[in-house]
Amino acid sequence: MQNFIPFISYVFIVTFTPGPNNIMSMVNATKYGYKKTFNFMFGVFTGFFILLLISSYSNLFLYKYIPKIEPFMKIIGGIYMIYLAYIIVKPTNNDKKELIKTNTFKAGLTLQLVNIKLILYCITIMGTFIIPNFESKLVLIFFSFLLAFIGFISLNCWAFFGSFFNKLIEKYEKSFNIIMASLLIYSALLVSGVI
Repeated sequence: MQNFIPFISYVFIVTFTPGPNNIMSMVNATKYGYKKTFNFMFGVFTGFFILLLISSYSNLFLYKYIPKIEPFMKIIGGIYMIYLAYIIVKPTNNDKKELIKTNTFKAGLTLQLVNIKLILYCITIMGTFIIPNFESKLVLIFFSFLLAFIGFISLNCWAFFGSFFNKLIEKYEKSFNIIMASLLIYSALLVSGVI
């Protein structure tokens, strides 16, 4: 691969910086613990892997049609992220319904399928760095898995941070939730093109 350093830089900057996936992993781990966040993170990993596979096998098609669907995806993704922000800040009564809403495989998977930032990342990474250098189907599957796994490592780091600092975060739970919800809303506004 000719552009290895830009490739690695792009992957790690996009994957490890705050975004909806990382923020939700940290919030879920803070509320429910690291182990109970695993289903959500596995849903994110699965959605990420699926999007990378789709992108790798249909890159040209997506480049042709993404401008037509991008505005709708941005709106859907922004609305879903604002909904997640609402779930974070709304008062809790400590029942299991909260867990069902934000800390499930389905919630993690759904977040990926409406996350226009991730969709564009998949198209960009595959179209710019992978497809021009590799054509083998096995290599495309390998890179899809590798990139999704790097994302999974990032989720785990953020979740570990949330569970490790659980006591401190619980002490300032309301402020923490407002900050995390604000970051999600900011991400939603960026994704939907409002700012």
